[in-house]
Amino acid sequence: MENIGTYHNLLGIIVSFIYVFGVIFFARFLERFGKETSRKAVHILVCNWWLLAMVFFDSPIWAAVVPACFVFLNYLSYRFQLFSSMERGAGKGDLGTVYYAISLLVLALISFGPLENPVVGGVGIMIMGYGDGLAAVVGTRWPKQPYKLLGSEKTLSGSLTMLVASFLVTLILLAATGSAEVLIPAITLAVLATALEAITPLGLDNLTVPLVSAGAYYFIFVI
Repeated sequence: MENIGTYHNLLGIIVSFIYVFGVIFFARFLERFGKETSRKAVHILVCNWWLLAMVFFDSPIWAAVVPACFVFLNYLSYRFQLFSSMERGAGKGDLGTVYYAISLLVLALISFGPLENPVVGGVGIMIMGYGDGLAAVVGTRWPKQPYKLLGSEKTLSGSLTMLVASFLVTLILLAATGSAEVLIPAITLAVLATALEAITPLGLDNLTVPLVSAGAYYFIFVI
């Protein structure tokens, strides 16, 4: 039985790398529609890796392998433009892709480890992927009512998109995983994540949004 578990986890690693690199190569195709389009496609689609993690991995060590590798790879990509489809370009000073992988790593270690509840991490990651990602797409293409908070420039259209997308993805995830409470957590976390995204600069929202959202879900609605 132990060997079966190991093989299942190894299969998860293989499937994970195939999926993530598949997303990156798909984004290369999307570069013809603009660099920001390709970047946000990676941002949104990579968060679905968490669903694979929930299917394949049974320990925090196995779950952490893929994000740990991408902390390293994303930093190399940031420095040397290895994956141009997910980088803003040299000189931007934005480590957002590295922070993204760090959030995945931290939540994988905690959710699959001491919490033994991958849904907690999933809430944070899905809000970051879909909420933050779609907010950037809408805010860039249809920049209605720009505003600035704590040095962070945002748009009302982007923030509203963040609110709605975060609410929907949380609602769907919690309902699909059989959580007892769905509506109130979805509303609460959507408002919290939207506020965090609005005030966090320099790609740091890839840390604040998933980590704080997951923590809030756990401490308010799980324990």
